[in-house]
Amino acid sequence: MKASSKALVVFALLALVGWSWMAGADSSQIGKEVSVPRHLNDGQEYQISVQALISHGARLFSAIWTSEEGGGRPLTKGTGSPVADATSPLTFPRNFNRISAPDANSCAGCHNQPFPGGAGDIVANVFVLGQRFDFATFDGDDTTPTRGTVAENGLPATLSDIANSRATTSMAGSGYLEMLARQMTQDLQNIRNATPLGGSSQLITKGVSFGTLRRNGDGSWDASSVVGLPLGSVGTAGGAVPSLIINPWHQAGAVISLRQFTNNAMNHHHGIQTTERFGVNTDADGDGFQNEMTRADVTAVTVFQATLPVPGRVIPRDNDIEQAVRLGEQKFAAVGCANCHKMSLPLAGNGRLYVEPNPYNPTGNLRPGDAPIYFVNLNDPALPGPRLRLRNGVTEVPAFTDLKLHDITSGPDDPNREALNMQAPGGSAAFFAGNSRFLTKRLWGAASEAPYFHHGKFTTMRQAIENHFGESDSVRQAFLALPASEQDAVIEFLKTLQILPPGVKALIVDENFHPRNWP
Repeated sequence: MKASSKALVVFALLALVGWSWMAGADSSQIGKEVSVPRHLNDGQEYQISVQALISHGARLFSAIWTSEEGGGRPLTKGTGSPVADATSPLTFPRNFNRISAPDANSCAGCHNQPFPGGAGDIVANVFVLGQRFDFATFDGDDTTPTRGTVAENGLPATLSDIANSRATTSMAGSGYLEMLARQMTQDLQNIRNATPLGGSSQLITKGVSFGTLRRNGDGSWDASSVVGLPLGSVGTAGGAVPSLIINPWHQAGAVISLRQFTNNAMNHHHGIQTTERFGVNTDADGDGFQNEMTRADVTAVTVFQATLPVPGRVIPRDNDIEQAVRLGEQKFAAVGCANCHKMSLPLAGNGRLYVEPNPYNPTGNLRPGDAPIYFVNLNDPALPGPRLRLRNGVTEVPAFTDLKLHDITSGPDDPNREALNMQAPGGSAAFFAGNSRFLTKRLWGAASEAPYFHHGKFTTMRQAIENHFGESDSVRQAFLALPASEQDAVIEFLKTLQILPPGVKALIVDENFHPRNWP
């Protein structure tokens, strides 16, 4: 176990010592074109300083992977399964494809605004579910489908049949979000376990309601009244025990942990296979490379993301703007925005200690018992950027979310609705029925994360508000009923929620990034 507090006391020295073995000259690398000349061996993550581990994770996150270190996946899809036709591998000129991937050289190629780990422009959108095909093309003839452009139901495919276009989200403050999800999951499971035969329980954690869970007299479960959770968390075939796991990652809540997110993305987007997902000394994708990322590497890039600074607020020292911000914050709550975009969620006690691995990780990702645990104190002021603080045993996380899935579309014809549902079995009626449920957008940092909405097709936050339908339609109407000056005030309040520049430590600053008091 790595004690972060001790490591950070001697931060400057250990960072240099810990990093030197990775960054030093190596004659064996002469002439090679690789972005990461040295990887961590499993076990070394516990031997170097926290800062050295984060630095290595940052390097992996920003690495521009090449074919000389395993970049690309000639014989596998983004899911890791084999391509349908091994005689037509994903090699040049089929080695990159925007829809079915590999589609990026680097994590930071998409997560780059305002710095690595942040959000991305519309050009960085990912096409979720495209990986179920060997390859996708833009063949203009939709009357004679070509191989790779046929949907799983055998009908000619359009772009919407192939994938859902999703905006790149920021990972700022993500360690706090995952620890909130873990605590909330544990709360829900404790409530489930205490539900008596023939009884029911209200699933409420941290002030967020996930509906009602019932236990039948025969011991089976009825989760038909559970709301806001992924389908896999409430699946009740045969009345099976629902896991009630909150998935804080992917905009439709499809991923449990930063680690799972990393294992998935490295393979799908870059063709880099991790040993914990694909095995040690195996060439899973047929590119001639083994052990492309070690377990220790995955821990490094996961901890890098988990320790990214939390967003803050920029409030200019201007009386008119200050008055508008105060009014906008009041109206944000008054019209009901804060019902879902909760201004803060309490992270209890040791939740500030981010621990690897996540106890709810699915198979194919590091799980408790597979390796010693690693932890880092997210509140440690020696970490980069603004940090939150423990007060009275609680770390309040002002992320403006409830970590709950909501239907925010007006129905099947709503253009905000996605064509495919990634949580349903591929090819099923539910799969092609599409998706209208999305995780409540975490608004901290929102003003730094344009463009907006899950698809990134709105250039203003006002447009995003005006397109909240479904469960949030009454809030949308309440906003639209406000006088124009009060609508403007809400926007001015949202404009204060920003990701702050490197080096800024205060959570609330003025236009010159100098700390300021704000009630």
